Amino acid sequence: MARPHPRPERRPANPCFSSGPCAKRPGWSLAGLEAALLGRSHRAAPAKARLAEVIERSKSVLRMPPDWRLGIVPASDTGAVEMALWSLLGPRGVDVLAWESFSGEWATDITAQLRLPDVRLLQAPYGQLPDLSQADPARDLVFVWNGTTSGVRLPDAGWIAADREGLAICDATSAAFAMDLDWAKLDVVTWSWQKVLGGEAAHGMLALSPRAVARLEGHTPSWPLPKIFRLTKGGKLIEGIFAGDTINTPSMLCVEDALDGLRWAEGMGGLPALIGRSEANLAVVADWVAGQDRFAFLAEDAAARSCTSICLKVVAPWFTVLAPEKQAEAGRTLAQALEREGVALDAAPYRDAPPGLRLWGGATVEAEDLRALLPWIDWAMDVVEANFALN
Repeated sequence: MARPHPRPERRPANPCFSSGPCAKRPGWSLAGLEAALLGRSHRAAPAKARLAEVIERSKSVLRMPPDWRLGIVPASDTGAVEMALWSLLGPRGVDVLAWESFSGEWATDITAQLRLPDVRLLQAPYGQLPDLSQADPARDLVFVWNGTTSGVRLPDAGWIAADREGLAICDATSAAFAMDLDWAKLDVVTWSWQKVLGGEAAHGMLALSPRAVARLEGHTPSWPLPKIFRLTKGGKLIEGIFAGDTINTPSMLCVEDALDGLRWAEGMGGLPALIGRSEANLAVVADWVAGQDRFAFLAEDAAARSCTSICLKVVAPWFTVLAPEKQAEAGRTLAQALEREGVALDAAPYRDAPPGLRLWGGATVEAEDLRALLPWIDWAMDVVEANFALN
């Protein structure tokens, strides 16, 4: 066993590295929410104006094309994705890309719940991407831009045909505001407030291209749609949804918090600055990984490594010879040690992922906090190694 690392003295100023809900923006406080329209109906003109402001500021920061619609929908990113799947799929065969937990869930919904007859599942294990060249432009396409539970992202959208016949439906919840989405190659994009800008949970965003709107207005699903999924009435898009007239009751406190995050993003310099902060966080972790031999990125290809959900696997020789149940126990012990010390909260990997750590590196995380955390990981790994490698 190598010489143990000394117990670090410096701690992260903010130990919140959860992948959702994520760290609040630097300098955030409850004082920023004092203007929230509490006790007001979300249908009242001032409240509806706040909701519309979230939509317009989001479109501006993300550089969304002006002919796209963007609406606030219930049930976080999950609700937004489900609305798209249940409302849009059916007219064409579907290709589903799955390389981590949530993309696997969308595949299950399409095959086991919607029971579409013509579905191709293009899969890859944790740490890899499927063969993107297999995607058929004649078919609808469902995929995540960034695998929140695997730390594997799409390097670009070059594999999506510009002249595609099907719709490209993209779950971008851990990519929006941290990665450069290629809007010309997408037709539906979803995300939630709780990721890169550190907003609160339960609210989703659904963005539709003109092609997606045409599908909605020209296609009637063969299955019943619950009220909260209905985006059309009388064969026409319900335009109010995309102007702040939400389907169900939003939290005006969360709305104010979302606006706080968007204003911060604008003040930081918009999308380029947000992307730069996230990429800088990934670079801090990458430099550390390169200098030791006990951890590696779960994403095998450097071009596909996420700058938000940074997923690490344990590759120490003593760890790899442990039985799977002992590996899982050792991984839990590592995350628990960091949480017990108060230096990394909620940094355990997703329950289906290999043992290791998952560190959120979105734009609200400070690179200095990651630099302060990494020596603690070295120290905690010494503790785990002493307990498991020698027993």
